[in-house]
Amino acid sequence: MLRAVWDAPRRWLQEGRESRKLVLVVVFVALLLDNMLLTVVVPIVPTFLYATELKEANASLGLGPATSSRHALPSPAFSTIFSFFDNYTMAIEEGAPRGMAWTNGTSGTVTPPVTGALSAPQNNCPQDTEFLEEENVRVGVLFASKALMQLLVNPFVGPLTNRIGYHIPMFAGFVIMFLSTVMFAFSGTYTLLFLARTLQGIGSSFSSVAGLGMLASVYTDDYERGRAMGIALGGLALGLLAGAPFGSVMYEFVGKSAPFLILAFLALLDGALQLCILQPSKVSPESAKGTPLLTLLKDPYILVAAGSICFANMGVAMLEPTLPIWMMQTMCSPEWQLGLAFLPASVSYLIGTNIFGVLASRTGRWLCSLIGMVVVGTSLLCLGI
Repeated sequence: MLRAVWDAPRRWLQEGRESRKLVLVVVFVALLLDNMLLTVVVPIVPTFLYATELKEANASLGLGPATSSRHALPSPAFSTIFSFFDNYTMAIEEGAPRGMAWTNGTSGTVTPPVTGALSAPQNNCPQDTEFLEEENVRVGVLFASKALMQLLVNPFVGPLTNRIGYHIPMFAGFVIMFLSTVMFAFSGTYTLLFLARTLQGIGSSFSSVAGLGMLASVYTDDYERGRAMGIALGGLALGLLAGAPFGSVMYEFVGKSAPFLILAFLALLDGALQLCILQPSKVSPESAKGTPLLTLLKDPYILVAAGSICFANMGVAMLEPTLPIWMMQTMCSPEWQLGLAFLPASVSYLIGTNIFGVLASRTGRWLCSLIGMVVVGTSLLCLGI
């Protein structure tokens, strides 16, 4: 009796290691956490950098956190910006450094006093609009560091998985992602955030390449592979869906570290699942020899697929650093609204990955890709209008 109870967990582990469904679960969770971390920073980083760096700038000028003295000529000139979202007008002193602004809650304009301290702006409007505009480039570079590092590391991870198998690179991706998440939680400067984002790109390369390759080797039937890929990419879509709203709400009501610590805890659970199911200490090279990278780059189908993925994701990538800052400038949006702006795109992506994984094998993958490119291009044109 005791022996049967003792052998039950071992038997369950043995069955789990032979189960394709549990492998799919591991890849699903890994892609979910990777893309939650990818998008959870989108509404947090612009507001966090603006708040911390503007506070440091004011401290260096001898200004308090809630007041700003004027640095202007005795007869300053003012320009106005009208917000259609809150129906108020912002008065900007043209002679003041970094475009300090004063607002009221009505459709009229309040002229700031010539002398004395100024109260904090109302309606969540940024106090320093020019300072916020300068954040666009820095935030864009920070977000792009993940994709750039992933682009550089991906070509090396593929041959590595062919030599030592998928399990060890998959677990290495988990370790790097966990370190990146903890760094995001406790980083207080742009440099540390940039380093954390770069580490995330390395971890994402290991997790995504090894995870999808593992699914392709486990599901050999073309129809089953298409369904499995659709389910795994559903984890990617779910991460994109939950990341930005989760990050903005947690940052607004709990604090900056809270969403990252929760993701770090979930990553630990995924690591424990990988230890039990995948046995990452075991080296299992692939029997089939990998195709050289140069040969793959000459394949027109691979080039077309890579190009479509690149341009389809470029639209969302351009919105990530610019949309939150634009909303802060023109709509005076609070932090929790910055992430919710990405919710419609994430919901449609989640629905699409579960539908087109099945439809693509019936209607043709090229047709699904063509329809997707047309829809993305039309949507981006509408955004620019």
